[in-house]
Parts: sequence; structure tokens; C-alpha cells
Amino acid sequence: MIVLETKGLTKHYRVYQKQEGLWASLRGLMRREYRTIEAVRGIDLQVERGEFVAFLGPNGAGKTTTLKLLSGIITPTAGTARVLGHIPWKRENAYRRRFALVMGQKHQLWWDLPAADSFRLHQQIYGIERRQFEQTRDELTTILGVRHLLDRPVRELSLGERMKLELVAALLHRPEVLFLDEPTIGLDVVAQYSIQQFLKQYQQKYHTTILLTSHYMKDVAALCRRVIVIVAGQVVYDGSLSGIMHRFSRDKIVTVVLSDGRPAGELARFGEVVSTEWPRVKIRVPRPQVTEAIAGILHSHAVQDLSVEDPPLEEVIVEVFSHAELSPRQSSTGAGVAKGRENSP
Repeated sequence: MIVLETKGLTKHYRVYQKQEGLWASLRGLMRREYRTIEAVRGIDLQVERGEFVAFLGPNGAGKTTTLKLLSGIITPTAGTARVLGHIPWKRENAYRRRFALVMGQKHQLWWDLPAADSFRLHQQIYGIERRQFEQTRDELTTILGVRHLLDRPVRELSLGERMKLELVAALLHRPEVLFLDEPTIGLDVVAQYSIQQFLKQYQQKYHTTILLTSHYMKDVAALCRRVIVIVAGQVVYDGSLSGIMHRFSRDKIVTVVLSDGRPAGELARFGEVVSTEWPRVKIRVPRPQVTEAIAGILHSHAVQDLSVEDPPLEEVIVEVFSHAELSPRQSSTGAGVAKGRENSP
């Protein structure tokens, strides 16, 4: 069942172009110059119920703007969108009760009050029945390990603790659709992992449809099977995570554990030596040459262990961004940028 659909979704901003210098500033009082920023340019999306989708792109690509459009915070310049059958920017109360938006750089908890008070406020706003409210609150705070923090002022909590409580607040009314904008930004590894595991467990239990933006590729790899990449306000890839690795990763990383005393530098003839931590050597090899390189390594060196893996996801995503910025309108038959939905394996 399709719960989120957009067609030609577009958002342009007209902003004042301020010039440098006193004379230019005075002239600007009489005659202002403006420029148009195309934040989102004709996005077409379909997301089914229960999907956990990563929404990726470089800074300024239009990710947050799209989430704001889908949550009804701003109105589009053109195009249409429906989420759970509602047009978001109509801001109907019936829609507001069915979704939640969590932004890693914005806070919905009262800074000087305990989180418990903010939770009670949410209960009243959403009209949550008392028993359901207490059951949901206790379940979420227990899973996230923050139940003991409910009576402490939010300003006294660490960033990771606040983010966990922000998630609890957003989920108290059990939304059917959850928009997450950089939920782990600035968090340490432990807090990131904790939130990842919570989101995975919660989504599996309640089948919530989740759209996630993140610059942490570990979030994406841990949570999402489908990836949507947006560059310069346009969708340039929509498909599986494994598909993006296969399409855009030109190389493989061959890791060799040597058991002889021969110089690791000799392995450079099979590819680019990425790192050497004797006896472990990592070599970057072009995909078409992997089989030949492995055969050559085994023939010329005594090898204790050997493995082949894809390069880090971060590198592949950067490659996607680079392709898209060079030719944002090219299809997969051109520079390899896949615009449109790709079937997951």
C-alpha cells in the first residue's frame, strides 16, 4: 500500500541578493536585487507502508526542504504530494495526528522542564488516552534506557540523552509515518548505535513507515534497504543499497594476510596498496581485474588469508554525488546515474 507519493514536487525561494560595500548597500535600499534558489526540483516518489527509506544527498541538496514539505511546514511552489491520503500543507489535524518529524538540530522538549512534563503536554495535544500514554512512555523509555532521566531538566542532559527523549516524545502518539532528519548528528558511537538498534526494533514491531536523512552511512547500512539520493533538488538514484554499491563502486578492496617475508610493495602491481599493517595488506583493485589479481597474488606470495569486499559506503556515496553534480539529468545509460525506482534484489 502506497502511503507517501509525490509528483513534480517543487520548491523555489526568492532571496534578497545583498551586495558588498556601503554604496551597494545604500543602493539596495532603493532597488533590491533578488535571486531564485531551486531547493527542490520536480521530485517524484512513492513509498509503501512499512518501508525504511534512506534519503541521502550533499549539504544543500534539498533533503530537509523535502521533509518540511511532506510534513506540511512549508508550501510547495509546484507539484503535488499525498501522505496517508492527506495533502500535507493543508495542515489538517487528522494528518498531524498520524505523522511525526524529528530534526536532530531542532528540539521539541522544553529546555528548563523535565522531559516528563513535556510528555504530558504531548499527551494533551494529541489527546492520548491515559493508559495508552503511560504504556507507550514506559515501553519507549525502557527500551532506550532513559526512564531514570524523566524527572531531570532537559538542559542537564547530554546530547545523546536528549536525542533519545526527543524520539520518545515524537512516538508517544504512535505515528504511522516518521520523518527523521539527522537524528544522530553530533552523537558519539555508543549513542548512535543505541538509537540505530531502537529504530530497527521499533520499526519491525509497529511497521512504521520511516524516511531518514543522515550523513552517517552506518545509520543507512544498519537500517535501510532502499536508498534515495537527491542532488541539486532532483532524485538521481532510487533503489536498493546493494544496487548502489554495484552500480557506482568501480573497485573492490582485496585484503591479504601474508605468511612469507616478501616485501608488501610487490603487491602494487596487482592494484593500489591502500594500507599496510604487516602482515595485513589492503589493495584497491578495479572490479573487472579482481579474479586475475587474486590469482596473481596466490601464485606469487604465500598467503595465510584473503578476503574481497566493497569499498566503504561513504566512498561510494561520494562517487554518486560526483556523477550527479557533473550530469544531474543523465540517466543510467549515460554517466551511470539512475533516476527512478530500481527493483531491490
